[in-house]
Amino acid sequence: MRRRHLIVLILFLVLAIAVIFGGGRIAARSYVDEAATQAQTTLRLAVSALEGHLKRYEALPALIADQENIEELVQNPRDEQLRAQANAYLKEINALLTSSDIYVMTLDGETIAASNYDDPLSFVGENFSYRPYFQDAADGKQSRFYALGTTSLKRGYYFGSPIRMNGEVRGVIVFKVDIDAIERSWSGGDSRIFVSDPEGIIFMTGSPEWLYAAIEPLTPERLARTEVSRRYADAWLRELPFRRGVYAGHSSMTIVDGTAEREYLVVSAPMPDAGWTVNVLMDTGTVRAQTKTTITAILLFLCLAALFCAIILQRRVRLNERIQLQAEAKNELERRVDERTADLARVNSRIEKEIAERRLTERRLRQTQADLIQAGKLAGLGQMSAALSHEFNQPLAAAKTYAESAAVLIERGRLDEVSDNVRRISALIDRMASISRHLRNFARKPNEKLGAVALDEVVRDALEIVAARLNAADAIVDVDLAPDLPPVRAGAIRLQQVLVNIITNAADAIEGLDERTIALSAKREGGRVAILVRDRGAGVAAAIRERIFDPFFTTKGVGKGLGLGLSISYNIVKDFGGSLTVSDHPEGGAVFCIELDVASEVALKAAE
Repeated sequence: MRRRHLIVLILFLVLAIAVIFGGGRIAARSYVDEAATQAQTTLRLAVSALEGHLKRYEALPALIADQENIEELVQNPRDEQLRAQANAYLKEINALLTSSDIYVMTLDGETIAASNYDDPLSFVGENFSYRPYFQDAADGKQSRFYALGTTSLKRGYYFGSPIRMNGEVRGVIVFKVDIDAIERSWSGGDSRIFVSDPEGIIFMTGSPEWLYAAIEPLTPERLARTEVSRRYADAWLRELPFRRGVYAGHSSMTIVDGTAEREYLVVSAPMPDAGWTVNVLMDTGTVRAQTKTTITAILLFLCLAALFCAIILQRRVRLNERIQLQAEAKNELERRVDERTADLARVNSRIEKEIAERRLTERRLRQTQADLIQAGKLAGLGQMSAALSHEFNQPLAAAKTYAESAAVLIERGRLDEVSDNVRRISALIDRMASISRHLRNFARKPNEKLGAVALDEVVRDALEIVAARLNAADAIVDVDLAPDLPPVRAGAIRLQQVLVNIITNAADAIEGLDERTIALSAKREGGRVAILVRDRGAGVAAAIRERIFDPFFTTKGVGKGLGLGLSISYNIVKDFGGSLTVSDHPEGGAVFCIELDVASEVALKAAE
């Protein structure tokens, strides 16, 4: 009976797993197909809106080029009266057509009239001969181009038309069409829309953080083609962090935003006339939630069915039990004797088993003690190796930068600066040797003598080392050192090491934030000097504040830190006879405070 019930249970579980996986897969594909259809509809609407908006202005440049006042102006570009008339006419037409700008250029590329002639950023007098829309129109063609304006710094789509007189091209008229209104309509909703150019650079998007990001590798060839036409002026071009994939048979794109990732279904359509590719991204989160809901419903139904079957089986079991109880009543006394005998046998067996287990435990304990001794040795070796790797990275990176710049300076014949770089590299090598000596003595107090250290020199050298990290984080350091600061009792290289670690942590804390300023200040407080480094990050939570200086403790992601920087810094400052503490600033961010004794001749002699 029990075997039969076990078989039924196994069959039910197999059926449940098959239904869940099969039904989940079918549900996922169904929901994904529905989302893809919705994305295709959104894509068609977006493409239609863009094409309609652009075609509205496509024929206008050629019509305006035939106007008499425009033709007279290109024949007499220096006539101020004709310029004034043309400016007023273009301003009126621009307001009527709700375009962005209209302007007229001579064949040398100089703008002689514009609808924005009376604006602070007027195009009049500007030369746009480098733009492809001017070059094509000057050759007698109807031109199109999309770009970020180099003067107005506003994005737009440009329509250019030659101004012909007696079959000869005498000038160029250009309409610039604003695309911000369409872009604003893409904000919000379940889908993300963006438009990319032939180089894969996002030119329009309802997500401002994606603007000017590339979905193709920014190779030198792509950057060179973009730079020739100055399509994006001085805008910062970078690659969008994402990876492509396939979800339920449809193309997908997973975009990385910091430590978070979001997956989207992707549908695309080209706009050959404009040279664009319109992309619609549909978040798969809703699809996955619907799939989970469906699977949950299926699972709930199976559980109800299993409960119904279990009730029937339980009734049959109870009936069988009653029959068995009636038969066992006659042999109750014998059964009890058998049970007591069996209990005594089990107790004896259990005692023998416990004795054997205790002996085995003793052997394992001795083996564990030996393993712990070996593990302790390996942990010490690992800590020292990780510390050396962590601390050598900074001077090695700086030495590489000085060496590369020295090669360039040699080519330019600037030998004095080359000599200065060589001296800096030598100093960095000395620093690495000193770091090696300090890390070797990390577990005990170093034997090197302390001296009087000028803070301004240490701060300057530390900022040079972390300059590349600050540039990567787009951060700046606001240095405020009191003018009458006395020298402090410390070691210059190790104090520099402490500042580099703390400033680097501050740069990590503010990277990607709106406010990326690190404040570094120092002032005298009695017989000590306090050095404060404050960032505008999230601060240090109370739960980790007591552990932040422990070795190998880090709040960074995997592969982004060993958790040794603050621990080493804490011990260095302690060797100086000072203190290193951390607290939260009332206005936000973390504040690291280094307190060091003021150096004096008497104190230094006593230290010696």
